[in-house]
Amino acid sequence: MTDNATLTTTWVIDQVHSVLEFAVTHMKFTTAKGRFLDFDGTIVFDEEDVGNSRVEVTIETGSIDTGNRDRDAHLRSPDFFEADTYPVATFRSTGVVPQGGNSFVVHGELTIKDVTRDVALYATFQGTGTIPGGPEVAGFRATTSFNRRDFGLTWNVALEGGGVLVSDEVRLTLDIQAARAAEQE
Repeated sequence: MTDNATLTTTWVIDQVHSVLEFAVTHMKFTTAKGRFLDFDGTIVFDEEDVGNSRVEVTIETGSIDTGNRDRDAHLRSPDFFEADTYPVATFRSTGVVPQGGNSFVVHGELTIKDVTRDVALYATFQGTGTIPGGPEVAGFRATTSFNRRDFGLTWNVALEGGGVLVSDEVRLTLDIQAARAAEQE
């Protein structure tokens, strides 16, 4: 919704045109990637005072997709996300700090398996446009990393030559297209 007095716009994440991707180091020297297919959320963007902006996202943990059915089933299991017990992960912003130009740091709370930790998303507002015959959309990109063990995602296997199979660090990249919310009456 846009309020002419405050220039605040609510954007609804378009799951079809957005990607929520993660990456971990595998075997100490390669990268394994995946994504979540089902997620939604809103971005309330205050153009006059970006610090008043806010973001909320819900991710269906069972929608994890790495391109390998067996690995996906393992990631849904109690060894990792325990998707049957904890079907959603959430992010809720607690503050937005402008960094100059179209860059921002979005501070917030990430909850996985009912464990909440503070994280910072390094975000960029990519711009706006209108889909032919459709709504106005905005683009946002954000990255962050966190230690998966902080959320109880502790499964691992020791490697014969030292080290472990899966890194503790998880890197997230969000490429978001969001549509302007319908005007509220």
